[in-house]
Amino acid sequence: MTKKIVTLAGDGIGPEIMAAGLQVLAAVAPKINFAYEVEAKHFGGAAIDAEGHPLPEATLTAAKAADAILLAAIGGPQYNDAAVRPEQGLLGLRKELGLFANIRPVQIFEALKHLSPLKPEIIEGVDFVVVRELTGGIYFGEHTLNERKARDVNDYTYEEIERIIKIAFEIARGRGKKVTSVDKQNVLATSKLWRIVAEDVAKNYPDVVLEHALVDSLAMKMITNPNDFDVIVTENLFGDILSDESSVLPGTLGVMPSASHAANGPSLYEPIHGSAPDIAGLGIANPISMILSVAMMLRESFEETAGAQYIENAVNKTLLEGVLTKDLGGTASLSEMTATIIDNLWWKKYYLGY
Repeated sequence: MTKKIVTLAGDGIGPEIMAAGLQVLAAVAPKINFAYEVEAKHFGGAAIDAEGHPLPEATLTAAKAADAILLAAIGGPQYNDAAVRPEQGLLGLRKELGLFANIRPVQIFEALKHLSPLKPEIIEGVDFVVVRELTGGIYFGEHTLNERKARDVNDYTYEEIERIIKIAFEIARGRGKKVTSVDKQNVLATSKLWRIVAEDVAKNYPDVVLEHALVDSLAMKMITNPNDFDVIVTENLFGDILSDESSVLPGTLGVMPSASHAANGPSLYEPIHGSAPDIAGLGIANPISMILSVAMMLRESFEETAGAQYIENAVNKTLLEGVLTKDLGGTASLSEMTATIIDNLWWKKYYLGY
């Protein structure tokens, strides 16, 4: 059956890296017998410019009917003081699709270890996943701003917490069988409930170890001992901060993909970096986060594990060969890096038995 993929290229370097990701997908698809069609839609600033809204109705309709969604990047300085901003489209899309679980894998590429600000012995072998609740908490609560007083409401229900904790335990069950639940239960009522729910869910996963951590303590430990983690799960605000902190470990935002899942319906895959408007159109953007997001899509939405591994292996080999874009300390263009990754797609197929 042909799968429908909706692409949201967005702004800045978005169209360039989206094109690179789709080139890699087109190269790997015949080898794994993956049939798909692509429908491109306006989103973010590009949608504001073209249609007056960051999430046009046609884009939302297409996204709801998709099997998966690829998003490249949104935003730009021209929208900083605008009444309607590109980011509102992303928040709207998450809400409309019920994308409550953000998954961000954190791994260290051997060829890029020198970019990390941490000592090699600290980051050696780092491999964990940050699971962030995405549609609840303070970001979606009531916000009141007066001249001399402001108020933000942080609400969570038992069910909202339960479903994201279950996601974390399911991921851990297929990895190192350890979940670190992060809260601030010594101060916040929502965190007290969070810890209660985590303990309740853990009873159904006797093969997985549950540990609790206060968010400030974990923020420190993520830098001093990142190898201690397997799966980290936390609420929206804490997850926003901790997932960005985790991006420091590889030393670059340019190699980190992410996924956002709903209880039912399509998932969204995107790089964690921004739109980099200062280099848009120059052909020097790093496409790896986008390409690895394509790999995540193949694995998590379509169960095409072989295709995902082809791409991940090709990216790793390309980096080991020293083909690096400017942000990684090299001179390769976007097109040169993409072409090299495509050339390297099959280098391990016999070794891996595909």
